[in-house]
Amino acid sequence: MNAIYPDLRDSSVFVTGGGSGIGAALTEGFLRQGARVAFCQRRDGAAFADEMEAATGNRPLFLSCDLADIPALERTLADAAEAHGPIRTLVNNAGNDQRHTLEEADEAFWEWMIAINLKAYFFACRAVAPSMKARGGGSIVNLSSISYMMGNAGYPIYTTANAGINGMTRSLARELGPARVRVNTLTPGWVLTEKQLDKWATDEGLRDHAARMCLPDHLRPEDMVGGTLFLASEASRAMTGQALVIDGGVVVTG
Repeated sequence: MNAIYPDLRDSSVFVTGGGSGIGAALTEGFLRQGARVAFCQRRDGAAFADEMEAATGNRPLFLSCDLADIPALERTLADAAEAHGPIRTLVNNAGNDQRHTLEEADEAFWEWMIAINLKAYFFACRAVAPSMKARGGGSIVNLSSISYMMGNAGYPIYTTANAGINGMTRSLARELGPARVRVNTLTPGWVLTEKQLDKWATDEGLRDHAARMCLPDHLRPEDMVGGTLFLASEASRAMTGQALVIDGGVVVTG
């Protein structure tokens, strides 16, 4: 159950990694607002687009793209704008939290992790900024993670990238603000996607994490939708350069 934001209807929205996990929930959330949604990912998203059309009556546009290939990402964003009009909302959602240690991570792995988890975010912002400025405004929502706030071990390059996302968001909010382009970060806690449940969500790990939460319920992908819609809409028109944390109360900010 999410609020309806009339200004999102018929608006052009682009979600990276929008066919699975948190991204799939975000794509569906925007579709249910009546937005024109395009999403990209490496694997085929046609079946997901079919599912969303059946569920919402609004079909998303799937565009295949490897986010580590910046020219391909730029072409994909241009194709989405050609199909749906200039992108009003960019959601940088795609990421990879592959576990690794300091000793295991070589230079090639560093480059790959940063390319997906930070570099693609920056160049997606760069690609949409001119048209957002030309139309008199827009909203960029960068998904980060509380993992860097918690100082978690087990994926140091991932936490480095997430800290970088927060810094990039603040700087771009300052740079793009005069054109009424808003840039905010949505910062989830541990969201139990299928990938998390399959790979890393052990009973012990879930118990330990639950003990750090103020609220008793683990997070689901759909828990990220309301905050993202708010940041995309004119309801948050005076909000930029901020990090909206949705984590069940693990890190208490302020």
